[in-house]
Amino acid sequence: MSATKADLRAAILAARRALPGQERDAEAHALTRHASTLGTDGQTVCAYVPVGSEPGSVGLVDSLHERGVRVLLPVARRDAAGVPQPLQWGEYTPGALVAARFGLREPAGPRLEPETIGVAATLLVPALAVDRAGVRLGRGAGFYDRSLRLASRSALVVAVVRDDELLDRLPVEPHDVAMTHALTPRRGLVALDRPGGPGMTHAT
Repeated sequence: MSATKADLRAAILAARRALPGQERDAEAHALTRHASTLGTDGQTVCAYVPVGSEPGSVGLVDSLHERGVRVLLPVARRDAAGVPQPLQWGEYTPGALVAARFGLREPAGPRLEPETIGVAATLLVPALAVDRAGVRLGRGAGFYDRSLRLASRSALVVAVVRDDELLDRLPVEPHDVAMTHALTPRRGLVALDRPGGPGMTHAT
């Protein structure tokens, strides 16, 4: 019997929590080096500040900003009924993050509308795993599922994962938006097959 998404999430989160701090730091530095290939002066990159054991670091975000990239970070909100809404965005300024709900850190400045994601040349997307066809396993809240469909069709949509979280196959659902690439500590930027199997959608 194949593992369910809940089983996969639990196993991956447990493995991440068990990772020694020194190894986690080394992987974060490697991801920062690889991210130097993403985004050029004047381009917009949607990134994120990792929470807990998520791969990445503020240093990665800083490295993009230092090269003249306009970095946007997500702002997560739910409606009055508690339903996740498409992510808003805030422009990143070093040293100006504030604590937010869900354990996140967000830009302190103005909120930009969800459609702002459409100007980004690259999107760095948090993920628990991604497969060779571009299927992403997230935490299940649905914020990114609602947001990625607003991205440009030409954008690089990059799942940031550990090397052993790039899998051969994951369960796919109709609302899943395909990733174009994975970014891992050892392999760097990996192009995915992204065939768009049954139910798979793409950025528009």
